Amino acid sequence: MDSLFISDVHGNTNRLKKFFNLCRKEQPELVFIGGDILPNQYIIKSSIKDFLKEEFFLEIQKIRKMSKEKTRFFVILGNDDPRVFEKYFLNADKKKIVEYIHFKTVTINSFFSTGYAYVPPTPFQLKDWERYDVSQFTDVGAVSPEQGIRTIKVSLDEIKYSTIADDLAKLAIKAPIEKTIFLFHAPPHNSLLDRASLDGVKVDHAPVDTHIGSIAIRRFIENKQPFLTLHGHVHESTRLTSHFMEKIGKTFCFSAAHDGPELALIRFNTENLKNASRELIDIS
Repeated sequence: MDSLFISDVHGNTNRLKKFFNLCRKEQPELVFIGGDILPNQYIIKSSIKDFLKEEFFLEIQKIRKMSKEKTRFFVILGNDDPRVFEKYFLNADKKKIVEYIHFKTVTINSFFSTGYAYVPPTPFQLKDWERYDVSQFTDVGAVSPEQGIRTIKVSLDEIKYSTIADDLAKLAIKAPIEKTIFLFHAPPHNSLLDRASLDGVKVDHAPVDTHIGSIAIRRFIENKQPFLTLHGHVHESTRLTSHFMEKIGKTFCFSAAHDGPELALIRFNTENLKNASRELIDIS
């Protein structure tokens, strides 16, 4: 199945317009959007609701209609997307505009797709989509999930004791792993896809890890060997490592994150993952 994958557009309307135009032209069977979709609500002229209606869901509806619903859109949010706006994605899922797959598994012909939006603790204040990774540990320079701000109410027990590792153990029983495409926002730790530009940075004389992905996701891939994993989050990783693709055991892992002005687009076919490609598309 011909597929397109983007992530971390951060509400850039030029990127979205270019992407949706490509979707209209190519009509791929599968489209994956890996989080950090929304713009900063304080700097856009319209509301987030209007942005999503006009710039996102309406465009997808047009593409779905044009393709006679052949093109399916699989979506999760990311750590920069306030969870208070998740309701719009849940509503769009009910209307069959997109398939919002955070903590959910859907069938794709002989395959499955599962989404997961949480990332390990970051230095940022918004904590809606952050969890402890494998234990109650916060890396040097990061802010604990128990601090920061949230846009929805979450129980203290969930904040303190939930981990990405525990969540992935639950997701692992939802579908045959070897036939599942996992749409993650976070990349696997200590990989070509999670390399951050933090060389030489120290906090209180302690060095900051330059690999900021999830240990739990790394172990999940190593131990369970899913068919394919898709990632974003670390914008500069491909620029620093020159790789958007990594193979961990039998599992192909792709990142669509990008720190330049262009739209970063990953193309792949489920029948031939090794020939996946990354294209930087000018949006001016």
